[in-house]
Amino acid sequence: MPRLLLLMTTTTYRASAFLDAAERMGVPVVVGSEHPQVLAAANPGGHLALDFSQPEKAVGAIVDFAKHYPIGAVVAADDDGAILAAMAASALKLLHHPVQAVVTARNKFRMREALAKAKMLSPRFALFSVDDNPAEVARRVSFPCVVKPLSLSASRGVILADEATQFVAAFKRVAAILQQPEVTTSGDETAKHLLVERFIPGIEVALEGLLSNGKLKVLAIFDKPDPLDGPFFEETIYVTPSRHPENVQKEIIDCTTEALKAIGLCEGPVHAELRLNEQGAWILEIAPRSIGGLCSRMLRFGDGLSLEELILRHALGLDVENFEREPLAAGVMMIPIPRAGILREVRGQHEAKEVAGIEDIRITIPLGQTLVPLPEGKKYLGFIFARDETPAGVEAALREAHRRLEFVIES
Repeated sequence: MPRLLLLMTTTTYRASAFLDAAERMGVPVVVGSEHPQVLAAANPGGHLALDFSQPEKAVGAIVDFAKHYPIGAVVAADDDGAILAAMAASALKLLHHPVQAVVTARNKFRMREALAKAKMLSPRFALFSVDDNPAEVARRVSFPCVVKPLSLSASRGVILADEATQFVAAFKRVAAILQQPEVTTSGDETAKHLLVERFIPGIEVALEGLLSNGKLKVLAIFDKPDPLDGPFFEETIYVTPSRHPENVQKEIIDCTTEALKAIGLCEGPVHAELRLNEQGAWILEIAPRSIGGLCSRMLRFGDGLSLEELILRHALGLDVENFEREPLAAGVMMIPIPRAGILREVRGQHEAKEVAGIEDIRITIPLGQTLVPLPEGKKYLGFIFARDETPAGVEAALREAHRRLEFVIES
């Protein structure tokens, strides 16, 4: 069995899901990370230290490594390694999205340009430098609008402004986020600019898919039953299958397919975020990777395969067409951070797990750690998972379980 090169930073949620998937499949794994592993010397074919901020240098290291330990697939656990994975796969002539398509998808301004060029529904948008005078910029935009970073994920730094005063505050706030050390030291030029686009009203949905030779296999369409109208855009509940009528779901799929073609993505996982209103379906974002956080745990395929197993099967050139999502409805709640402070205690977990339909609750922020809510924050308190016969039953179970949880936060 050929080796899998799994690219991941030490902050990812996704490591264990991919490692578990590889173990179930019997696939040997090379972990490519920004820090040397403690036991790397004992297993030189299983670890590779890489500088994610210098992708050309990292690709060279990967190619040299592959001469001694052949690699059969390259997969990024999340956004941080997406471009490097595409570059490495290209150098090794392995299945993957094209490098330029991944670069476009990872830059919200370039993505907007590609969609507008394809004459898709697109809001008015403009690129600005973090050094621009926000008061002057405010005179050049129309309201309501959204200020957002070019490459951060999980709604971090995304802020709605209804008028000039709010816009100036939002601009400064996003610029400050982009100046934080973990952003500026990444070597990414996107930290020097931000995007302003006209706010798109409507309800949000998401699509999880897998592309093979340009053909989209829809793995799930998610409803987001909570309104996402700002000023921040903290996502909470995802439920599948969608309760939208078939013609609306077809529009979601058609819009996503058209956007993928416009961007150039054609080989690997994709996660699309859309808004629906009376004008049709609008692309908010398309990511060249699978759904984030621990959310993939709600998805099972065939006789119990995980989403990560499907992704690895595809990357290794194995069949994925004959696997469909299980018939049960499923959902996840990303537990929002109610306020800033130090997490001291989580109460009611036993009571929450007793709610019919609840499968698991994972609190992912340790006690004693400081909580940072959106838009500056980039983590959720945890995740609640549910399954039921109907999407409505899943949503009700998630809401009731969350109601039973109490978070003790010290200011």
